[in-house]
Amino acid sequence: MNRITSRWALVVLAMALGTATFACRQGGGIEISDAWGRPSPSVATTGAFFMTITNNGTEDDALIGATSPACGTVELHESSMNDEGAMAMRPVAGGKIVVPYGGFVELAEGGMHVMCINKLEQFTEGAELELTLQFENAGDMTIDVEIREP
Repeated sequence: MNRITSRWALVVLAMALGTATFACRQGGGIEISDAWGRPSPSVATTGAFFMTITNNGTEDDALIGATSPACGTVELHESSMNDEGAMAMRPVAGGKIVVPYGGFVELAEGGMHVMCINKLEQFTEGAELELTLQFENAGDMTIDVEIREP
């Protein structure tokens, strides 16, 4: 094989591997849209991430965790009204958020969300923070989350 042919073979191989890597990263048909976080004052030690998770796959999946270099700890939380009529927040029941196949789950203010505890970076308007979502079947997906007002 001459030099030109071998170079083209490497280019084609690299393109094929890049496509395969992308398909795996999107594994299971999970799609993330409208990922955002609300700006918070620098004295606040927590922040939250919101998004819509769509499952275009052929089986149920579940968000089972998350990590971010912007946070000391990341947990899956849900907000709800308690018996006294005040908002309460707690880790999601069962430690995971099920995303049914052919459906979607909205992580939104006042409901389920990804909680950043012990912020290591500021949640200032316009910032983009990295967040890795961990799915039971689809594996890890790293996204950028825009910090903005809703």
